[in-house]
Amino acid sequence: MTGAKRPYVICHMIPSLDGRIVTKGWKLSERAMGEYERTAETFDADAWMIGRISMEPYAGKAKVPARKSAEPIPRTDFIAKRDADSYAIALDPSGKLTWKSGSIDEEHVITILTEEVSDDYLAFLQSKGVSYLFGGKADLNLKKVLEKLRKEFGIKRLLLEGGGKINGSFLAADLIDELSILVAPIADGSVGTPSLFDAREGRGPVRQLKLLSAEPRKGDLVWLRYKLRK
Repeated sequence: MTGAKRPYVICHMIPSLDGRIVTKGWKLSERAMGEYERTAETFDADAWMIGRISMEPYAGKAKVPARKSAEPIPRTDFIAKRDADSYAIALDPSGKLTWKSGSIDEEHVITILTEEVSDDYLAFLQSKGVSYLFGGKADLNLKKVLEKLRKEFGIKRLLLEGGGKINGSFLAADLIDELSILVAPIADGSVGTPSLFDAREGRGPVRQLKLLSAEPRKGDLVWLRYKLRK
């Protein structure tokens, strides 16, 4: 169990047998991909989180206009909506996602920024009804981000869904409580593509796991659940 200060974090992914996570070219069946969503639903999470690159297809493309006002916007969190049934969270430190709206399939959007983003971008987010939280001046403090998500939005269970660098950063910060992986019946064989955890060059932040369950699923998948030993 986590303390009440932050959500319980479940890293939920669908890697190949050799740990790769870029599914393009795998030709997985619709049944197999459906299993990913069905297993995710069993966690009854309040929110899901992914990185900027993974979020781009969901965010859409809109123009960020220049502001007419020269008055600076304070670097304080902006909460557009607190009472959503579910939240879609993007880690976007530099403020590059150009949101079409403040929701994805009725899930309220929260984006996580550093204080280095421009005033034009903050004004743009406010105009779209996108909530934003600051996670640090130049770099994100992930523990601080999680604590804000719990305090401001009441998020208790969060699905962390990649990419590899985001997962690796959470692993290195010891902020993952549970690992849920649907191992795809694929041997990818690629070199240099994102893997389940890409924390840093060289030796990574080794973590010990305790197996909770192993279950065959439709589409020749195997669902493995682990608790991270603290």
